[in-house]
Amino acid sequence: MRSRSLRLKQKGHVMTAQPRRRVALFVSCIVDQIYPAVGLATAELLERQGVEVTVPRGLTCCGQMAFNAGFRDDAYAVAGRTIEVLRHQGDVVLPSGSCGAMIRHLYHELFHGTRHAAAAKELAARTYELTEYLVDVLGVSDVGARFSGTIAFHDACHGMRYMGLGRQARVLLEHVAGATIVPLPGSDECCGFGGLFAVKQHQISEAMLHRKLAHIDQCGCDVLVTGDTSCMTQIAGGLSRAKSRVRACHIAEVLANRVER
Repeated sequence: MRSRSLRLKQKGHVMTAQPRRRVALFVSCIVDQIYPAVGLATAELLERQGVEVTVPRGLTCCGQMAFNAGFRDDAYAVAGRTIEVLRHQGDVVLPSGSCGAMIRHLYHELFHGTRHAAAAKELAARTYELTEYLVDVLGVSDVGARFSGTIAFHDACHGMRYMGLGRQARVLLEHVAGATIVPLPGSDECCGFGGLFAVKQHQISEAMLHRKLAHIDQCGCDVLVTGDTSCMTQIAGGLSRAKSRVRACHIAEVLANRVER
C-alpha cells in the first residue's frame, strides 16, 4: 500500500493511484514564535486532504522585514538560506499572504542577477498561501468546518494586492456549517499594521485601526477572520483595548474547528 505507483483494479479497469502531494509547511516567524496553534491548524487542514506535510529543519524567516526596512544584505542572507532549505521540498505552503508575497513576488527583485536567481524563480513557482492551495490547487471548498456564529473576513493587504487572494477564503468560509458570513465594510482597507509602518508611523497606524474597528462593530460579527497573523495581532489588540466581545482569529483556526463560540 505504500508504493507510489500502486495499481488498482476497479470494474475491470486498471488504474494507477496518484502519489500523495508533498508539502513543506513554512509557518512564518510570527506563527512559530507567538501563534503555534495556527501552524498546527494549518498542518491538520492539509493532512485531512491527504497531503504529506513536513516542516524542513532550519527554516527561519522569509526575509521580508529586513527587505522592507532597506537592509538588503541582511534580507539576502536570510532569504538565501530559505531558498537552500526549501530545495527539493515539493510544494511550499504558508498560512500568510504576506510571506507568500515576499517569496512569489519580491524574491525576483532581491536575487536578480545573483547566483540564487534561478532557484528563487523555481521556488516562487511552487509557493502558495494556505487558502489558495486548498481551493486553487487541491480543488477543495468544504473542509468539514463548523462554527455557530457570525463571521466577517478582513483581506490582508499583501495577500490581496500581491497574490490576488480573497475569493479563496470566502469560498471556504461559505462552506462552514452553521456559520453566517456577513460583509465587512472596507474589508479591503489596511488595518494599519504594515510591519514597521505600525512602529514608525504609529499615529497613522492607530487611526487606520480605529477605522477598521468601527467597521467591525458596524457589521455585527462574532468573529473577525483574516489570513495573516500580523493583521490578526493588530486587530485583536484593538478589540481587546476597546473591550469588544468580537474575537480576531486566523482562518486556519476556523477551518480546523479550533475556534469555539
